Amino acid sequence: MAWLVLFLLTGRDWLTMADKWWNVSTYNHVLFVPLIVGWLMWNRRGELAQIAPQGWAPGLVLLAGALFLWLLGTLAGFNSASQLGAVLALQAVVPALLGPRVTAGLAFPIVYMLFLVPFGDELVPALQMVTADIVIWLTRFSGIPAHIEGVFIDTPVGLFEVAEACSGVQFLVAMLALGVLIAQTCFRGWGRRIGFLALALALPILANGVRAWGTIYIAQSQGIAFAEGFDHIFYGWIFFALVVGILLALTWRWFDRDPEDPGIDAQALLRSRSIDRLSRGTVGANVALAGIVMLAAGFALWAGYASRAEAEMPARIAFPEVPGWQQVDYAPQVDWAPRASGAAHRLIARYRSDAGDEVDVFFALYPAQDDRRDASAYGEGALVPETPWRWVEPGRRFPEAAGAVLLANGHVVRIAETSWRTGNLTTGSVARLKLATMRDRLLLRRRPTATLILSVEGRGVQESAEAIDRFVGATGGRGAWMDRTAGLR
Repeated sequence: MAWLVLFLLTGRDWLTMADKWWNVSTYNHVLFVPLIVGWLMWNRRGELAQIAPQGWAPGLVLLAGALFLWLLGTLAGFNSASQLGAVLALQAVVPALLGPRVTAGLAFPIVYMLFLVPFGDELVPALQMVTADIVIWLTRFSGIPAHIEGVFIDTPVGLFEVAEACSGVQFLVAMLALGVLIAQTCFRGWGRRIGFLALALALPILANGVRAWGTIYIAQSQGIAFAEGFDHIFYGWIFFALVVGILLALTWRWFDRDPEDPGIDAQALLRSRSIDRLSRGTVGANVALAGIVMLAAGFALWAGYASRAEAEMPARIAFPEVPGWQQVDYAPQVDWAPRASGAAHRLIARYRSDAGDEVDVFFALYPAQDDRRDASAYGEGALVPETPWRWVEPGRRFPEAAGAVLLANGHVVRIAETSWRTGNLTTGSVARLKLATMRDRLLLRRRPTATLILSVEGRGVQESAEAIDRFVGATGGRGAWMDRTAGLR
């Protein structure tokens, strides 16, 4: 009953997660997590039957904390936070209704439920760079001349990209879930568990680099089309099964525990003095259930009221004049139009200075930030999926902006630096933007959010950075420029 109440409250997040589990290959393994949790709990049924469940008031505090995290994520459009809060809420119900002794007996299955939360996308750029470094080293070691630029590797037969799908994040995340399960159920000592988990994380990263190098190596003799076809067949469950097989072959001899062993001692839990001290806040199950329902209702009302707080938007906006710079026709070599889903206003223009510098300026203004209008979401901003533009490597990063080097058609370079503005905060950090949005929504502040992307096409990284700096200096600063464009100053 308690879980049903929470599913009704956080249903949108569960539907979003289920969609990812089913439709995004990175998270297909999560479909097994509920079955694994059920199996782990079933193995403990004999021991748990010896423990009398009882409501526990401090569990309601844990539930309130989980729902508060869910509320923050919901109001800020930060799905990772709201989804984590939804899962934590289910976990918190266990101590609230069944007490600390039962919770101690179910500790690992409860913790394992965290793998229901889809995560890993934030690791993609770093894994792309790591994979590219492994590939270029192996390529040169194997005698193939190659040049690397970010995630692009130029070889005699063609230009190869370590794309997002080649980062190996899906195998790393799946291996983490599998590694944690094996470490807990097949080893008794923490030393062996930590060692196994370290190997389980390192192996898919190294293996993915070898796989990507193999594609390039085969292409040198058999051609790109053959190598691409082989890679598409091999890069999937076959590759994952091979990596798992290698992992088990390397570690099998050190397994010292039967996976069917429940791993808990009911009598030890009943005698535990530390659990006795925790159990002082026991309450009746009906009281605990009533507390859960009241908390869910309270947070539902808070979320509904706070989500309606939006800033008023001007009827129109326009770029202000910039001393020493003039607007010219926007005519990029390769079409580039940043995405700003849900923004009330969007502007894009090209400015040329008296000295000949050219800077492209994109601006978007949002009345609020939520899951439908998330300025920092994947696919928003400078790099739009399914366009000619590809991410090459990170650009400059400083408190007010975060840069990226983009490439189109294998030769057109674009440097883009993104800033966000809300209230008096100008930042290039997604985390700082999310935290500021959470604070404003909780306090019912009606503040707009703006995105500014300054970009230079067809010039070197250093030249582009200098041109952007000269433009920013002429505008009076990124934050002031965004305020004037939005009509706030």
